[in-house]
Amino acid sequence: MIARLQDVTIRLASLADIPTVAMLRRAWTEETAGAPVDDPSFGRQLSEWYHREAEHRLVWLSELAGEPVGMLNLLVFERMPQPGRDASRWGYLANVFTLARVRDLGIGRQLLDVVIAHARAHGFARLVLNPSARSVPFYVRAGFAPSPLLQLDLTPP
Repeated sequence: MIARLQDVTIRLASLADIPTVAMLRRAWTEETAGAPVDDPSFGRQLSEWYHREAEHRLVWLSELAGEPVGMLNLLVFERMPQPGRDASRWGYLANVFTLARVRDLGIGRQLLDVVIAHARAHGFARLVLNPSARSVPFYVRAGFAPSPLLQLDLTPP
């Protein structure tokens, strides 16, 4: 496939896009697993999650010539007000994904650039993420750097 970046559209997803988000999330999961994942309840679960999260999560879709090929979601965290300071927010980037057949064409970077511009325009204090080892160079090229923030990993061993 020969893709031209001018044929890429990046847009915010709506509730009507839940099936598209589900398709891309399934593609990511199956690529990671290396095999199809049989889960008939996944579409319902994703729809329920999307409705619960809609107030504080934004999902962007990338489309190449009208076909969905990537996504990114942003959890918006509103900080508690503090006397003498303007309210602020930060964002947690998650699930940045492009289909393998269009990867390395710059579509993921376009997605990321749109979200960074959104964060700047809306006064975010920072964007954070938990990258996979494979994706670290992608984020470093976009200006992200390691952080000294502490975290407690609560995932079971």
